[in-house]
Amino acid sequence: MSLSTSLLLSLNKLFPLPVHPFNLANDGKMSYTEWQFQKGDQTIQFFLPFHSQQQMFTDKTVLDIGCGGGGKTCYYATFGPKKIIGIDIVPHYAQEGNAFAKEKGLDDIASFMTGDASAMPFEDETFDTIIMNDAMEHVDNPEKTLEECFRVLKKGGLLYINFPPYYHPFGAHLSDAIGFPWVHSFFSDQTLINAYRELVKDLPDGEDRLEFRISKRPDGSEYFSYINRMTIKRFRNIQKGVRYPAVYEKEMPLRNIVASAAKLPFFREYFVKMVVCVYQKN
Repeated sequence: MSLSTSLLLSLNKLFPLPVHPFNLANDGKMSYTEWQFQKGDQTIQFFLPFHSQQQMFTDKTVLDIGCGGGGKTCYYATFGPKKIIGIDIVPHYAQEGNAFAKEKGLDDIASFMTGDASAMPFEDETFDTIIMNDAMEHVDNPEKTLEECFRVLKKGGLLYINFPPYYHPFGAHLSDAIGFPWVHSFFSDQTLINAYRELVKDLPDGEDRLEFRISKRPDGSEYFSYINRMTIKRFRNIQKGVRYPAVYEKEMPLRNIVASAAKLPFFREYFVKMVVCVYQKN
Protein backbone atom coordinates (compact mmCIF):
# COMPACT_ATOMS: atom_id res chain seq x y z
CA MET A 1 0.00 0.00 0.00
CA SER A 2 1.37 3.42 -0.96
CA LEU A 3 2.23 6.05 1.62
CA SER A 4 -0.45 8.40 0.25
CA THR A 5 -3.12 5.69 0.52
CA SER A 6 -2.09 4.88 4.09
CA LEU A 7 -2.17 8.58 4.98
CA LEU A 8 -5.65 9.01 3.51
CA LEU A 9 -6.97 5.95 5.35
CA SER A 10 -5.56 7.30 8.61
CA LEU A 11 -6.98 10.79 8.10
CA ASN A 12 -10.35 9.38 7.11
CA LYS A 13 -10.75 7.88 10.58
CA LEU A 14 -10.94 11.43 11.97
CA PHE A 15 -14.13 12.25 10.06
CA PRO A 16 -17.59 10.73 10.53
CA LEU A 17 -19.33 9.53 7.40
CA PRO A 18 -22.33 11.57 6.21
CA VAL A 19 -25.60 9.65 6.10
CA HIS A 20 -25.56 7.73 2.82
CA PRO A 21 -28.28 5.50 1.32
CA PHE A 22 -25.85 2.72 0.42
CA ASN A 23 -24.94 2.35 4.08
CA LEU A 24 -28.55 2.64 5.25
CA ALA A 25 -29.41 -0.23 2.91
CA ASN A 26 -26.51 -2.35 4.17
CA ASP A 27 -27.64 -1.75 7.75
CA GLY A 28 -31.16 -2.87 6.87
CA LYS A 29 -32.62 0.51 7.77
CA MET A 30 -33.94 1.67 4.43
CA SER A 31 -33.59 0.87 0.73
CA TYR A 32 -31.95 3.37 -1.60
CA THR A 33 -35.26 3.88 -3.39
CA GLU A 34 -37.21 4.48 -0.18
CA TRP A 35 -34.53 6.92 0.95
CA GLN A 36 -34.95 8.81 -2.33
CA PHE A 37 -38.71 8.94 -1.81
CA GLN A 38 -38.41 10.26 1.73
CA LYS A 39 -35.88 12.88 0.62
CA GLY A 40 -38.00 13.86 -2.39
CA ASP A 41 -38.81 17.35 -1.21
CA GLN A 42 -35.13 18.05 -0.57
CA THR A 43 -34.31 17.17 -4.17
CA ILE A 44 -36.36 20.10 -5.43
CA GLN A 45 -36.04 22.59 -2.55
CA PHE A 46 -33.70 24.74 -4.61
CA PHE A 47 -36.42 25.34 -7.22
CA LEU A 48 -39.21 26.19 -4.80
CA PRO A 49 -38.41 29.92 -4.61
CA PHE A 50 -39.11 29.95 -8.37
CA HIS A 51 -41.92 27.39 -8.78
CA SER A 52 -44.06 25.30 -6.45
CA GLN A 53 -44.28 21.52 -6.74
CA GLN A 54 -47.68 21.94 -8.37
CA GLN A 55 -46.30 24.30 -10.99
CA MET A 56 -43.53 21.85 -11.75
CA PHE A 57 -45.55 18.63 -11.91
CA THR A 58 -49.34 18.87 -11.68
CA ASP A 59 -51.06 17.92 -14.97
CA LYS A 60 -47.66 17.85 -16.70
CA THR A 61 -45.90 15.21 -18.75
CA VAL A 62 -42.61 14.85 -16.89
CA LEU A 63 -39.19 13.34 -17.54
CA ASP A 64 -36.79 12.66 -14.65
CA ILE A 65 -33.23 12.25 -15.97
CA GLY A 66 -30.84 10.32 -13.75
CA CYS A 67 -33.69 8.94 -11.66
CA GLY A 68 -31.61 6.34 -9.82
CA GLY A 69 -33.82 3.82 -8.04
CA GLY A 70 -36.94 5.86 -8.80
CA GLY A 71 -37.84 7.06 -5.33
CA LYS A 72 -37.62 10.75 -6.13
CA THR A 73 -39.57 10.18 -9.36
CA CYS A 74 -42.35 8.56 -7.37
CA TYR A 75 -42.31 11.49 -4.96
CA TYR A 76 -42.82 13.86 -7.90
CA ALA A 77 -45.67 11.59 -9.04
CA THR A 78 -47.60 12.37 -5.84
CA PHE A 79 -48.23 15.88 -7.22
CA GLY A 80 -50.47 14.57 -9.99
CA PRO A 81 -48.61 14.68 -13.29
CA LYS A 82 -50.36 13.21 -16.31
CA LYS A 83 -47.38 10.94 -16.74
CA ILE A 84 -43.82 10.78 -15.43
CA ILE A 85 -40.94 8.73 -16.84
CA GLY A 86 -37.68 8.10 -15.04
CA ILE A 87 -34.61 7.33 -17.13
CA ASP A 88 -31.21 6.15 -15.92
CA ILE A 89 -28.24 4.48 -17.56
CA VAL A 90 -27.87 1.90 -14.77
CA PRO A 91 -29.92 -1.12 -15.94
CA HIS A 92 -31.28 -2.45 -12.65
CA TYR A 93 -32.75 0.92 -11.62
CA ALA A 94 -35.61 0.57 -14.12
CA GLN A 95 -36.75 -2.69 -12.53
CA GLU A 96 -36.42 -1.24 -9.03
CA GLY A 97 -38.31 1.92 -10.00
CA ASN A 98 -41.20 0.07 -11.61
CA ALA A 99 -41.52 -2.23 -8.60
CA PHE A 100 -41.44 0.74 -6.21
CA ALA A 101 -44.08 2.63 -8.22
CA LYS A 102 -46.37 -0.40 -8.01
CA GLU A 103 -45.74 -0.66 -4.26
CA LYS A 104 -46.73 3.00 -3.81
CA GLY A 105 -49.79 2.68 -6.05
CA LEU A 106 -48.28 5.06 -8.59
CA ASP A 107 -47.61 2.68 -11.47
CA ASP A 108 -50.47 4.16 -13.51
CA ILE A 109 -48.53 7.45 -13.57
CA ALA A 110 -44.85 6.58 -13.13
CA SER A 111 -42.73 4.28 -15.26
CA PHE A 112 -39.01 3.68 -15.64
CA MET A 113 -36.58 2.78 -18.38
CA THR A 114 -32.90 2.29 -19.04
CA GLY A 115 -31.39 4.79 -21.43
CA ASP A 116 -28.70 7.31 -22.27
CA ALA A 117 -29.82 10.91 -21.74
CA SER A 118 -27.69 12.03 -24.68
CA ALA A 119 -29.69 9.83 -27.10
CA MET A 120 -33.23 9.44 -25.78
CA PRO A 121 -35.91 7.37 -27.54
CA PHE A 122 -38.63 10.02 -27.36
CA GLU A 123 -40.38 12.04 -30.04
CA ASP A 124 -39.71 15.76 -30.36
CA GLU A 125 -41.67 17.98 -27.95
CA THR A 126 -42.91 15.19 -25.68
CA PHE A 127 -42.50 16.67 -22.19
CA ASP A 128 -43.76 19.74 -20.34
CA THR A 129 -41.21 19.37 -17.54
CA ILE A 130 -37.75 17.83 -17.45
CA ILE A 131 -35.85 17.60 -14.19
CA MET A 132 -32.17 16.79 -13.78
CA ASN A 133 -31.62 16.54 -10.06
CA ASP A 134 -27.98 15.71 -9.23
CA ALA A 135 -27.50 14.37 -12.75
CA MET A 136 -25.52 17.02 -14.63
CA GLU A 137 -22.33 15.95 -12.83
CA HIS A 138 -22.80 12.34 -13.99
CA VAL A 139 -23.70 12.43 -17.70
CA ASP A 140 -20.87 11.54 -20.10
CA ASN A 141 -21.81 14.18 -22.67
CA PRO A 142 -23.49 17.16 -20.97
CA GLU A 143 -23.65 19.27 -24.13
CA LYS A 144 -25.42 16.55 -26.09
CA THR A 145 -27.66 15.80 -23.12
CA LEU A 146 -28.85 19.41 -23.02
CA GLU A 147 -29.51 19.30 -26.77
CA GLU A 148 -31.62 16.20 -26.26
CA CYS A 149 -33.51 17.81 -23.39
CA PHE A 150 -34.54 20.75 -25.54
CA ARG A 151 -35.42 18.43 -28.43
CA VAL A 152 -37.91 16.43 -26.35
CA LEU A 153 -39.17 19.45 -24.38
CA LYS A 154 -42.37 21.12 -25.57
CA LYS A 155 -42.37 24.79 -26.48
CA GLY A 156 -42.91 26.71 -23.27
CA GLY A 157 -41.68 23.71 -21.29
CA LEU A 158 -39.18 23.99 -18.45
CA LEU A 159 -35.91 22.22 -17.77
CA TYR A 160 -34.89 22.16 -14.09
CA ILE A 161 -31.21 21.51 -13.35
CA ASN A 162 -29.38 21.34 -10.05
CA PHE A 163 -26.03 19.79 -9.19
CA PRO A 164 -23.21 20.04 -6.62
CA PRO A 165 -20.04 21.33 -8.32
CA TYR A 166 -17.04 19.03 -8.43
CA TYR A 167 -15.06 20.83 -5.72
CA HIS A 168 -17.95 20.70 -3.27
CA PRO A 169 -16.66 19.08 -0.01
CA PHE A 170 -18.09 15.74 -1.14
CA GLY A 171 -18.06 16.40 -4.88
CA ALA A 172 -16.02 13.26 -5.49
CA HIS A 173 -19.17 11.29 -4.54
CA LEU A 174 -17.23 8.93 -2.28
CA SER A 175 -18.91 9.87 0.99
CA ASP A 176 -20.36 6.39 1.42
CA ALA A 177 -16.83 5.40 2.55
CA ILE A 178 -14.72 8.60 2.77
CA GLY A 179 -15.86 11.31 5.17
CA PHE A 180 -12.80 13.54 4.67
CA PRO A 181 -14.21 16.75 3.07
CA TRP A 182 -12.53 18.06 -0.11
CA VAL A 183 -10.50 14.83 -0.18
CA HIS A 184 -10.23 15.00 -3.98
CA SER A 185 -8.42 18.35 -3.68
CA PHE A 186 -5.62 16.76 -1.62
CA PHE A 187 -5.11 13.32 -3.12
CA SER A 188 -4.74 11.90 -6.63
CA ASP A 189 -7.46 9.87 -8.28
CA GLN A 190 -5.36 6.72 -7.98
CA THR A 191 -4.95 7.27 -4.24
CA LEU A 192 -8.69 7.79 -3.92
CA ILE A 193 -9.36 4.62 -5.90
CA ASN A 194 -6.93 2.59 -3.79
CA ALA A 195 -8.36 3.91 -0.51
CA TYR A 196 -11.97 3.47 -1.62
CA ARG A 197 -11.28 -0.10 -2.70
CA GLU A 198 -9.74 -0.85 0.69
CA LEU A 199 -12.66 0.72 2.58
CA VAL A 200 -15.43 -1.16 0.76
CA LYS A 201 -13.74 -4.51 0.10
CA ASP A 202 -15.44 -6.27 3.00
CA LEU A 203 -18.89 -4.74 2.57
CA PRO A 204 -21.66 -7.01 1.26
CA ASP A 205 -22.13 -4.69 -1.73
CA GLY A 206 -18.47 -3.74 -2.04
CA GLU A 207 -18.00 -5.21 -5.52
CA ASP A 208 -21.18 -3.48 -6.72
CA ARG A 209 -19.89 -0.13 -5.45
CA LEU A 210 -16.57 -0.58 -7.21
CA GLU A 211 -18.25 -1.59 -10.47
CA PHE A 212 -20.59 1.40 -10.18
CA ARG A 213 -17.84 3.96 -9.63
CA ILE A 214 -14.63 2.74 -11.26
CA SER A 215 -13.83 1.76 -14.85
CA LYS A 216 -10.70 1.07 -16.89
CA ARG A 217 -9.40 2.96 -19.89
CA PRO A 218 -8.09 1.09 -22.96
CA ASP A 219 -4.56 1.39 -21.55
CA GLY A 220 -5.63 -0.37 -18.35
CA SER A 221 -5.52 2.67 -16.08
CA GLU A 222 -8.45 3.16 -13.69
CA TYR A 223 -10.67 6.20 -13.39
CA PHE A 224 -13.89 7.32 -11.76
CA SER A 225 -16.40 6.84 -14.55
CA TYR A 226 -19.55 7.87 -12.68
CA ILE A 227 -18.72 11.60 -12.49
CA ASN A 228 -17.61 14.07 -15.16
CA ARG A 229 -15.92 16.64 -12.86
CA MET A 230 -18.54 19.27 -13.58
CA THR A 231 -17.28 22.54 -12.12
CA ILE A 232 -19.16 25.83 -12.04
CA LYS A 233 -16.75 27.23 -14.61
CA ARG A 234 -17.33 24.32 -16.98
CA PHE A 235 -21.10 24.56 -16.62
CA ARG A 236 -21.05 28.31 -17.33
CA ASN A 237 -19.03 27.65 -20.48
CA ILE A 238 -21.52 24.99 -21.59
CA GLN A 239 -24.34 27.46 -20.99
CA LYS A 240 -22.88 29.78 -23.62
CA GLY A 241 -23.92 27.26 -26.26
CA VAL A 242 -27.54 27.03 -25.05
CA ARG A 243 -29.90 29.03 -27.24
CA TYR A 244 -32.78 29.19 -24.78
CA PRO A 245 -32.93 31.63 -21.86
CA ALA A 246 -32.22 30.71 -18.28
CA VAL A 247 -35.27 32.03 -16.43
CA TYR A 248 -33.91 31.28 -12.97
CA GLU A 249 -30.34 30.83 -11.70
CA LYS A 250 -28.79 30.60 -8.28
CA GLU A 251 -25.63 29.38 -6.58
CA MET A 252 -26.27 28.21 -3.02
CA PRO A 253 -23.40 28.57 -0.50
CA LEU A 254 -22.44 25.76 1.85
CA ARG A 255 -23.22 27.91 4.87
CA ASN A 256 -24.20 31.53 5.44
CA ILE A 257 -20.82 32.13 7.03
CA VAL A 258 -19.06 31.45 3.71
CA ALA A 259 -21.66 33.17 1.51
CA SER A 260 -19.31 36.06 0.67
CA ALA A 261 -16.43 33.74 -0.21
CA ALA A 262 -18.81 31.65 -2.35
CA LYS A 263 -19.14 34.65 -4.68
CA LEU A 264 -15.39 34.96 -5.35
CA PRO A 265 -14.01 33.40 -8.57
CA PHE A 266 -11.70 30.83 -6.97
CA PHE A 267 -13.46 30.08 -3.68
CA ARG A 268 -16.92 29.66 -5.23
CA GLU A 269 -15.92 26.27 -6.62
CA TYR A 270 -15.22 25.09 -3.06
CA PHE A 271 -17.94 26.90 -1.10
CA VAL A 272 -21.00 26.54 -3.38
CA LYS A 273 -23.08 23.50 -2.45
CA MET A 274 -25.55 23.63 -5.33
CA VAL A 275 -25.78 25.20 -8.77
CA VAL A 276 -29.39 25.79 -9.78
CA CYS A 277 -30.69 26.68 -13.23
CA VAL A 278 -34.09 26.63 -14.92
CA TYR A 279 -34.42 26.92 -18.70
CA GLN A 280 -37.55 27.58 -20.71
CA LYS A 281 -37.89 26.50 -24.32
CA ASN A 282 -39.38 29.27 -26.40
